[in-house]
Amino acid sequence: MNTGDVLLRRAEQSDALAAADVWLRSFATALPSVRRVHDDAEVRSWFSHVVVPRYETWVAASGDSVVGLLALDGEELDQLYLEPAWRGRGIGDRFVALAKRRRPDGLALWTFQVNEPARRFYERHGFVAVERTDGARNEEREPDIRYLWRP
Repeated sequence: MNTGDVLLRRAEQSDALAAADVWLRSFATALPSVRRVHDDAEVRSWFSHVVVPRYETWVAASGDSVVGLLALDGEELDQLYLEPAWRGRGIGDRFVALAKRRRPDGLALWTFQVNEPARRFYERHGFVAVERTDGARNEEREPDIRYLWRP
C-alpha cells in the first residue's frame, strides 16, 4: 500500500530499532509532561523483543527511513506513533484505516488524558471514550482514557 512517498508495510525485525527511535522522538515531542518509566535502551529492547516479534506491527517507510509505526495486539491498538516532522501528512489516518481493516469487529486503545491531539484524532476516527482512570493502571501513573471503535 503506497500513497505518495510513504509505504505502509509489515515491520521486519530489522525495523525494530528504527521504530523504537520513532517512538522515543514522538513520545518526547507529544508528551513532554509525562514521565517516561523506561530509558532509551529499555524501549529499544522492548521493540526488538516484544513489539516487532509478538505484535502485528506495521511501519510507515519513506525510502530507507521508518517515519511511523502501528502495533496491534489482538483488538488492542497498542501503539501508533509518528516521526514528529511527519505529523499532519495523513499517515496516522492511513494507519487507523489499516487497523480497522485488520480488525473489522472493533478496536480498543488507551491514551493519556493530557494528550489532547491524540484524543481529537481518535474521536475524529469514530473512537468513543468509555473509561477514564486516575493513572493507577499504567506504569507512568498518568491519568488515561479508554477508547473503543465498533463498526
